[in-house]
Amino acid sequence: MAKPFLDAELLQPFIRRSLSEDIGPGDHTSLATIPEGKIGRARLLVKDHGVLCGMPVAKAVFDYLDPSCTIEELLSDGDEISPGQEAFYIEGPIRTILGGERLVLNTMQRLSGIANMSRVFAKAVKGTGAKVLDTRKTTPQLRFLEKYAVVVGGSYNYRDGLYDRIMIKDNHVDGAGGMREAIESVHKYLRANDLDLEMTVEVRNLQELDTVLSIGNVNRIMLDNFELSDLQTAVDTIGNRHESEASGGVNLDTIRPIAETGVDFISVGALTHSAQSIDLSLKMM
Repeated sequence: MAKPFLDAELLQPFIRRSLSEDIGPGDHTSLATIPEGKIGRARLLVKDHGVLCGMPVAKAVFDYLDPSCTIEELLSDGDEISPGQEAFYIEGPIRTILGGERLVLNTMQRLSGIANMSRVFAKAVKGTGAKVLDTRKTTPQLRFLEKYAVVVGGSYNYRDGLYDRIMIKDNHVDGAGGMREAIESVHKYLRANDLDLEMTVEVRNLQELDTVLSIGNVNRIMLDNFELSDLQTAVDTIGNRHESEASGGVNLDTIRPIAETGVDFISVGALTHSAQSIDLSLKMM
């Protein structure tokens, strides 16, 4: 299983921007009601079933606000959670705790929802050999966090962006003037720019699959919105010549039959674009 990676260089600017958006010139309610320097203790309370995700974000937020804050972790990212559990205790200046509360909750609720969705889909294909992949259907500026949550949940990251893998889709084929033209142009581009990038080519039917197989020189073939019978034919036809990937029309009712065709990968946009946030609450003790 892939190890979750959370990029600290991206996390710090995210925290700065988010706190600036929320606190602005000051948390006037806390400044008005809480004595300066007063120390308190709070707990993160779980109010829903799911998979916990975002503990490193919580620690980084409170550390950014005041390094004197201490967090006692009771649960870890990837743990399956249920109502009534406590994820951590935090102790520090109450103004600091309240200033970071909403950023921590918003982020952890969102990431826990994605981790939970990823866990559900990963369990649905268990034993088939297929790997569930995320997509670029993420929230702008939050991709690094959402992709972290996907791995915490047990699924896999695909490409991080447009820059780290070639993916020829229908618009590229149409714009290039055909499948052969698109694939050959990619190889010329990679050679000219001294790039070593793997290539996925999307096909929409068995005829396009035959065309790609006749051209070859690709890493993976994405079978987009294939009916199950055609998908089985396509996977059998590809065999071990290339990696195979199914996409389109994937949900919890369809993913198991798709996986049982023997396809190598299944990309699921729902991991990030349709995840339901997990209810969490930060309560003073």
